[in-house]
Amino acid sequence: MYRYIAFAALCMAAMPAHADELGAMKAESIDLAGFLGVVYYTPQEDGYRVVTTIAQGEAGLPVRFVATLTENQIVAVSVPGKLGESDQIIKISRVGGKLVVSPQPIDGIVVSSPKPAVD
Repeated sequence: MYRYIAFAALCMAAMPAHADELGAMKAESIDLAGFLGVVYYTPQEDGYRVVTTIAQGEAGLPVRFVATLTENQIVAVSVPGKLGESDQIIKISRVGGKLVVSPQPIDGIVVSSPKPAVD
């Protein structure tokens, strides 16, 4: 119960998702097609420890992704789009000693419905 309250408080305190630099221990909110969450990082000896937590809507079970990024590395979190829609992707990159979080739409990638077999 306390984890959900802390997660909700962190989501409300964070900034909206857009291409932006993120400071250490400063959370940024993300919205991936109804999956709401936050991204933050802590500097570690071997790189930036990036933590991304998302949940489907306000009542969904949270899922956490953790990655350690060194200079010029990128990690992405994605949610598949509905039939005929593009995936929703957040790209997290470390460049010039800064962490940047940005939405990354994938134009031209569309999931199509299967076609009936022709006899």
